[in-house]
Amino acid sequence: MTALPSDVEPVGTSLADRAYVAIRDQLIMLEIRPSEPIDDDALARALGVGRTPVREALKRLEGDRLVVTFPRRGTFATGMDITDLAHISEIRVQLEPLAARRAAERAPRAVREELDALAGQIEHLDVGQVDRTGLMRWDLAVHRSIYRAAGNPHLEDVLVRYDNLATRIFCLFLDRLASVDEHVGEHVELLQAIAAGDADRAEHLARVHVTGFEQAIRAVV
Repeated sequence: MTALPSDVEPVGTSLADRAYVAIRDQLIMLEIRPSEPIDDDALARALGVGRTPVREALKRLEGDRLVVTFPRRGTFATGMDITDLAHISEIRVQLEPLAARRAAERAPRAVREELDALAGQIEHLDVGQVDRTGLMRWDLAVHRSIYRAAGNPHLEDVLVRYDNLATRIFCLFLDRLASVDEHVGEHVELLQAIAAGDADRAEHLARVHVTGFEQAIRAVV
């Protein structure tokens, strides 16, 4: 089976950075469920760090809208409902195509070769043999690679935030979706278009990908 990407984002060197990445992944993969209370002591023990790095991480995650803190009640994973999908998609349908276009226009040859290689890996991926976490890591790896290739760190920051939120929704309904293999397969054409420098096609495919995701989720809600 094709090797799973080890990390979709570089892991920071500080304990707070590591705690942030670890807790973020638990939140977006729904290992911490929507609206579930966050036990910072338990997280600190599980991650092998002190409470201070965990609290710093949770502050960052609150800015990402992945957790919410209520006075005298504590911190909770943010809830989800169908209006979240509409709001997130409204932003992604504008910015994902822009990132794909900019990546096709600006990415240097070495980056294009990496994207083309990633497309080849996904093309040979046996979706039926990959668990939910694995599928989501592939999905995240593709989107993060495109955002970086666009060469705009501000655009990348915004898209990472909203892709994290979209991934939570994806995970919530993944077991009910019949077209997961098609969704994953769409990445191949998109990555190949960017690698070929075809900005118009990359922009179009990114837009179709985002709108198709929203339609697939709405069909099973």
